[in-house]
Amino acid sequence: MSTSDSTAPQSDLELWPIGNCQVSGLIDKQGALVWGCVPRVDGDPVFCALLNGQRQDAGVWRFELEGQISARQEYIRNTPNLVTTLEAEDGSAVEILDFAPRFEQKGRMYRPVAFSRIVRPIAGNPRIRIVLRPMRDYGAAPAETTSGTNHIRYLVGRQALRLSTDAPIGYILEGRTFRIEDDTHFFLGPDEPFNGNLRESIRRMEQSTRRYWQHWVRGLATPFEWQDEVIRCAITLKLCQHEETGAIVAALTTSIPEAPHSERNWDYRYCWIRDSYYTVQALNRLGALDVLEKYLGYLRNIVDGCKGGQIQPLYSVMGEGELNETTAAHLAGYRGMGPVRIGNAAYKQVQHDCYGQIVLPTAQGFFDRRLLRIADDADFASLEQVGEQAWAMHDQPDAGLWEFRTREEVHTYSAVMNWAACDRLAKVAEHLGKADRAKLWRERAQAITDKIEDKAWKENGEGGHYGASFESDYLDASLLQLLELRYVAPDDERFLQTFEMVERNLRRGEHMLRYAAEDDFGAPETAFNICTFWLIEALALMGRKDEARELFCTMMSHRTQSGLLSEDMDFETGELWGNFPQTYSLVGTINCAGLLSKSWNTVR
Repeated sequence: MSTSDSTAPQSDLELWPIGNCQVSGLIDKQGALVWGCVPRVDGDPVFCALLNGQRQDAGVWRFELEGQISARQEYIRNTPNLVTTLEAEDGSAVEILDFAPRFEQKGRMYRPVAFSRIVRPIAGNPRIRIVLRPMRDYGAAPAETTSGTNHIRYLVGRQALRLSTDAPIGYILEGRTFRIEDDTHFFLGPDEPFNGNLRESIRRMEQSTRRYWQHWVRGLATPFEWQDEVIRCAITLKLCQHEETGAIVAALTTSIPEAPHSERNWDYRYCWIRDSYYTVQALNRLGALDVLEKYLGYLRNIVDGCKGGQIQPLYSVMGEGELNETTAAHLAGYRGMGPVRIGNAAYKQVQHDCYGQIVLPTAQGFFDRRLLRIADDADFASLEQVGEQAWAMHDQPDAGLWEFRTREEVHTYSAVMNWAACDRLAKVAEHLGKADRAKLWRERAQAITDKIEDKAWKENGEGGHYGASFESDYLDASLLQLLELRYVAPDDERFLQTFEMVERNLRRGEHMLRYAAEDDFGAPETAFNICTFWLIEALALMGRKDEARELFCTMMSHRTQSGLLSEDMDFETGELWGNFPQTYSLVGTINCAGLLSKSWNTVR
């Protein structure tokens, strides 16, 4: 079956993430692994069919059932272990069980650079063909192979991947269709002999991985309503953490366009200080402190590395600051809509909101008695260095949270985040009994408030509103966060006027734009999903819960079959665009569900 001509199936975002906090993969609606990087999330996408245009026979791992007429999928409850059922016209069927091993073993978390798959015949006499064609160097060439009796080695780079299997090796290498009569096991992982009985070991791995995730979910404090939606988002957010360092990536993909043919194609496989703040904030509300603890360790290393100087908006999962932006010449892009970018030039930008986004999650470390490591005086001294930067930069121009590439202004959101840094430092100092430091940080917070009220407030014929920047009176959706950050109260008159203006200017039906003004790439063509969730949060906090609930239910109806959202949405058709799964959008689901859910007391 060739899929390289004009009849090739078109990539879409009906994708199912699997992973183990070391590697991650995206399975499409036919059960094919179409995206997966090694040796970690920002590595070489050896499975890259998602961004390979019409070349769907390269960079893919799929099982083709002869005579297939349907496919259905579901996760095993409260896990990222995926079951895909393929059915053929003669009634025969197979079941594919996908997972990446993750469980405790010998006192450590076993999370290899590996993808595991089990194929089971469940009806009739199914015949399958295995297409396993990893690429190397961002789609430059197919991986060369060597093979043995029970394995195939794929030379994907400096480190080979080894497929260990009880399927016939020759059939895989030659692409032959064969009858599958028994459960067949596949382990694509490190280039070393597979120890133990393959069948028993992979089954045991799957059971242990299943148990790990179900126990992790059992510890979540979920809202009463939308439990399945929240659990799926929480699991996926955890998959976005690189466990080795604690970094949290903004998405698992690169270069899925924010809108068709827009060239707004960005690599999101990095740790943005801003996105990570929102992620740990949402997971904290569910009690998932393991993600917070690991992320705080990552932050401490970032703060140590900057030595009291400017902190970048983003870093690699290993803490590397230089993320030079290039393009992958051999990949056509999502639906052929290149370029495919590697790296992100935003690391060079000045974005002053990052100081507040370091202080806010770190502040919890001083108060939360559940943590294994409670923050101390030395941590406070280190955090004050970040606060000093927030104070110094609160009224200085930056690229803003929307990362404008060609202009800088003093953005209100950044100033408010710096206010939050000073405000929270005052609270921590008071908690630690440092009255003089508490007084200093309170005074600085007040000074920033005075500056924001003077410079960001724009009088107009209708009363006025906060502007997105000190220099101009245009609006953006981040102004809705003034409420969430506790800069204003829900009944604050200035906020109410701003909310009315933001909704009037940026709302498109059931969706919100980031901003309506043209940017470096022209006028925005799609809604930004987190902004719609910010609208819902603001409505709920203002007491307009019925409106908020209706909007939230509408947003939930736009989720993929896997229960997730990408970054952007066409506000006319509802089609998803942008990198996937996107942490912002998952955070919005968790936060809004918590605000809008009925109390557990209604059933207890």
